[in-house]
Amino acid sequence: MFNDPIILLFWAGILVVFWFFMIRPQSKKAKEQAQFLVNIEKGTKVVTSGGLHGRIVRVEDNGQVLIEVDNNVKLRFEKSAISMELTLAAYPAEGEKKAEA
Repeated sequence: MFNDPIILLFWAGILVVFWFFMIRPQSKKAKEQAQFLVNIEKGTKVVTSGGLHGRIVRVEDNGQVLIEVDNNVKLRFEKSAISMELTLAAYPAEGEKKAEA
């Protein structure tokens, strides 16, 4: 079945395309998300994975953050529950400018 070099080249090409368009971008995004969670700081406006918008009030050593969602309404979340920075979600162009500075 795999004696023909054309078939082997075809399958190798499919694997390369699969890696280039599927695996590589996914691993790059995972690294960026992990770096974002490590560098998260007080005052950052964020969106949780559940869609809750708020501002980080405190980052704790145990992997939790305190997020203020309204005046005197604070909720505790795990860092892993934070999806993205709010400015990047609402204004992608401003996030790019911030990254360049």
